[in-house]
Amino acid sequence: MAVPKKRQSRTRTATRRAQWDVITPPTLSVCANVACRAPVRPHRVCGTCGMYRGKQIFAPAAVTEQAPATTGE
Repeated sequence: MAVPKKRQSRTRTATRRAQWDVITPPTLSVCANVACRAPVRPHRVCGTCGMYRGKQIFAPAAVTEQAPATTGE
């Protein structure tokens, strides 16, 4: 089994561990559909209009109104 030749300093260890906290926000682009223009992850179908690279992949679901939730009174 491999064993380290030299001990790593606290600075090197802390620098390596500090990278775990770095979180990059997701990359977003704009939907190519002129009527939509919703933010979309690259190389994915737009969830709002269902278009990808100028083609209709799926029909978007109709927006339904939901009744307000009752509190049980």
